[in-house]
Amino acid sequence: MKRKKKLSKKYYGTSHVLSKDEAKFVFETGCEQLILGAGQMGNVHLSPEAEAYFAKKGCKVLLQPTPEAIRVFNRLHAKKIGLFHVTC
Repeated sequence: MKRKKKLSKKYYGTSHVLSKDEAKFVFETGCEQLILGAGQMGNVHLSPEAEAYFAKKGCKVLLQPTPEAIRVFNRLHAKKIGLFHVTC
């Protein structure tokens, strides 16, 4: 699934912050774990509202630089969603 960055950009003016609206879109099918690749330099992060949303849903979030997040995603056997920032 392609990321809907416009859901976050309308609040923060950047795709480097994951909004609650985008979190809802990502979680639509449910998962046990979200692996979030934060880019090469770790620029992406969750908004406090998105963090609270995932916690309320019982979804663990792992935020790592994208290369490490990809390795973790490939190793995990949980019901998971990977969201990887690859542009910076």
